[in-house]
Amino acid sequence: MSTPPAESLLFDVPPPLTPVERLLHLADQYTRHNDALDVLLHPATEPEPQAHADSAQRLASDTRIAVKAIQDERLYESTELTETLVRLKQLAFLSTASAALGVQSARELTALAPEAAVGCAASLAAETRRRHWSTAIAPDERLTATQRTALAQIACGHVVASSSLGREFTRSREPKVLMSTLRALETKGLAERIPNSAPCAYIGGPAQDRVHLTPAGITALASVIGLPPTGPATAPGTTSRPIPTATQAAARSR
Repeated sequence: MSTPPAESLLFDVPPPLTPVERLLHLADQYTRHNDALDVLLHPATEPEPQAHADSAQRLASDTRIAVKAIQDERLYESTELTETLVRLKQLAFLSTASAALGVQSARELTALAPEAAVGCAASLAAETRRRHWSTAIAPDERLTATQRTALAQIACGHVVASSSLGREFTRSREPKVLMSTLRALETKGLAERIPNSAPCAYIGGPAQDRVHLTPAGITALASVIGLPPTGPATAPGTTSRPIPTATQAAARSR
C-alpha cells in the first residue's frame, strides 16, 4: 500500500465536535469570558463600558449553534432533552442580555454558565447513551475515578494553580483537585494552565493560572461524562442536576 503524498496531509482536518464535546468547549469559552471580565473589574483597570459586549454576543451565538447541533441529531423528544435545550437557550439569553450591561452586572449573569454548560453536556451524554448505546463513544479506560472528577472540575472552571515559596499548589471546589492529579492530566495532554489568566485569591495578591481542558481533554471527558460514578467522589456534571433559571442564576451570583 503506497503512502499518501505529504501534500495531501496539509488538507487533513480534525473531525467535527460531537454535540457533547461542543458543550464542553462552550463551557471553556464561558470560563475564559468570565476570567476576562474579572480582569476588567480589577481596581487598577479602567474598563471601557462595552469592552465585553463582543465576547458576550459571540458566546450567545455559539450557544445557539450548540442548540442547533443537538436538534440536528434528531433525537426523540424526552423531558431530559427538552430541559437541556431550554437551559442552553437560557444561557444564550443571559449572555445576550449581559452585552448591554456594565461589566459587574454582566459578570453576574454569566457566573454560572460554565457549570451549567457542563451539566447540559452530562445530561445529553447520558441521554445519547441510553438511546444509542451501541454507537456511543467508548469510555477512556486510562482515566481513574479521581482523574474523571478532576476533568469535570476543570471543565466547570473551578480549578486554578499557583505557587508560593517555590511550591506549586491548586485551588478548587470540593472534591479537591490535587496538584499530583493535575500533573498527571498534563502529562497525558488532557489539561493545561494559562499563566496569570485567573483572578487573584485575595486583594493585592498575584493573578493565578486557570486550568483548562485541552482538545484531547474535552474528548476524554466527553467519553465518560454522564456515566454512573465509579468511586466515592462524584464529579460535577456526572449526574443530572437542576440548573437555575435566569432569575435564580442572577440572584445566586450576587
